[in-house]
Amino acid sequence: MRFDRLSVLRAMLDVGAVPTFTPLDPDAARRVVCACRDAGAPVIEVMNRAAGTLALFRDLVAWAAVELPEVILGAGTIYDAPTAALFIDAGANFIVSPIFGADVARLCNRHRIAYLPGCGTATEVSNAEELGVEIVKLFPAAAIDGPAFIRGIHGPSPMTRIMPTNVEATEDETRSWFAAGAACLGVGPHLISNVLQAAVDSSALTDRVRQYLGWVRAARS
Repeated sequence: MRFDRLSVLRAMLDVGAVPTFTPLDPDAARRVVCACRDAGAPVIEVMNRAAGTLALFRDLVAWAAVELPEVILGAGTIYDAPTAALFIDAGANFIVSPIFGADVARLCNRHRIAYLPGCGTATEVSNAEELGVEIVKLFPAAAIDGPAFIRGIHGPSPMTRIMPTNVEATEDETRSWFAAGAACLGVGPHLISNVLQAAVDSSALTDRVRQYLGWVRAARS
């Protein structure tokens, strides 16, 4: 772990967006990380959705530490504490999950690692915050009226920070989420497609991420 928890959380909130992707291969992963960094998004989530992701992630972290030392890499799609421990050992600076797991929260707290669990009810949000979670992931946002959910949570709990994930990378949706009170956005395949990942020239991906971050800044202002 190269970045402390507060630095990771502050970077997420300052940028307002966390690009997420499932690597096609090691070379594509490096291109994506470079493109995101060049566009102004240094906090990046690598999703654990394919065989061999742990080994790829470990190598990616080691490479980034030398070549892109300002980049903050985290691991997503983590369901349980043993898997979280493996990715933390591999250098993950934050852990993201589709669900809330008290065992994962305690593990991350012990290691001073930011944990962003998936929550879809007020009770889950409250339970996560009780165990030290600073930013909760809204999941599955597509199953509910996400902006209305955020506004509803902020009624009794205005200090709760919520990150909708797998959002569509459009200007209108970006504006809608921040107008509702989102703390930051997790954006995946709609921003980083497999086609853009596979392209040897990553300039199109860099431009795409830069455009998206422009929408984020405009929506927040």
